[in-house]
Amino acid sequence: MVEVFRTNVEDASVAAGLILLLRQQLPKAMITFDLEDCDRVLRVEAAVFSIEMIKSVLQTAGFCCEPMED
Repeated sequence: MVEVFRTNVEDASVAAGLILLLRQQLPKAMITFDLEDCDRVLRVEAAVFSIEMIKSVLQTAGFCCEPMED
């Protein structure tokens, strides 16, 4: 399963911290940010995960996160 999210994360060190938080829930996931993209894209690839869990982790950390439309 692959999902791409639009975020408001702007700082690479913040993105690295968020990746660590997400990996606590999804240790085998491939998680990346593309902060150069205007949508500051978060990409999550894992066998199974909840979109709501991803949104919750980022929102709890104070960031916006919405799945991007195809």
